[in-house]
Amino acid sequence: MPDSENAYLTTRELASLLRIKERKVYDLAASGQIPCSRAMGKLLFPRKAIEAWIAGGSSTPVTPAAPRPAVFLGSYEPLLEWAVRESGCGIAMLLDGSLDGLDRFEKNEGIVAGMHVYDSATSGWNVATISARFGDAPVALVEFAWRERGLVVAPGSERKLADVDSLRDRRVVPRQRGAGSQVLLEQLLVKSGVATDDVKWTATARTESDAALAVLEGKADAALGLRAMAEQLRLGFVPLLRERYDLLVDRGAWFDSPLQTLLAFFRSRPFVDKAAEHAGYDITGLGRVWFNGGR
Repeated sequence: MPDSENAYLTTRELASLLRIKERKVYDLAASGQIPCSRAMGKLLFPRKAIEAWIAGGSSTPVTPAAPRPAVFLGSYEPLLEWAVRESGCGIAMLLDGSLDGLDRFEKNEGIVAGMHVYDSATSGWNVATISARFGDAPVALVEFAWRERGLVVAPGSERKLADVDSLRDRRVVPRQRGAGSQVLLEQLLVKSGVATDDVKWTATARTESDAALAVLEGKADAALGLRAMAEQLRLGFVPLLRERYDLLVDRGAWFDSPLQTLLAFFRSRPFVDKAAEHAGYDITGLGRVWFNGGR
């Protein structure tokens, strides 16, 4: 085998070489005790540096990985935003779409990323995206809530705008590139045989509330939004599907105070009562682990 093909070891290969569990390899990498690099969310270990490290002759100091900041990344979620503020967990929020959150998470810019990314090949939510991108990384994908999503329209317009096909020649609110809602909307348009040029796109909305407000103010005919937001603004709503909003969590930060404080708040009566006020939400599966990487 050419040396170039054997230049790096995977986590599993290194664990086998050292006769330790893969979880221990992640611990060594996170603490900076072992040479490693990261590519597309996966840890790689340079063979020559590892051999020198084993022999105790490495002259290159290993820089410990910088801790992730206590920042929540990813998709805007109204109930979650309220919970972060009310819990006093101290986690800052930088929400600019599901895919933006994954990009930032991969760069270690936060401890958790919220997402709702539909995979048409599996008809599932989030797992395929995370498995392909973070399969060997020490992360977990944890359920937050199922949400009812559909067309937010002016009151009384439900019959005229009864499905995705009816969006032809209508003013529709787009979300920013990389937002889970925009990814889903474009997939629904393709499935219905509606070209993106057949829709009259309005100004981009960066949050669920901004998208619904555009309809309320008469700036658009429809937006792909949440039932809860439509009912809050007393707008019409055409249900299309249920989606799952998950949390991609760094396992190393799971037991730290910020996340533990937030998780404890999820079990509190104020949170449960608040969730009940959000029409179309189902939090009965909150905490279920859908993916556990790097095992």
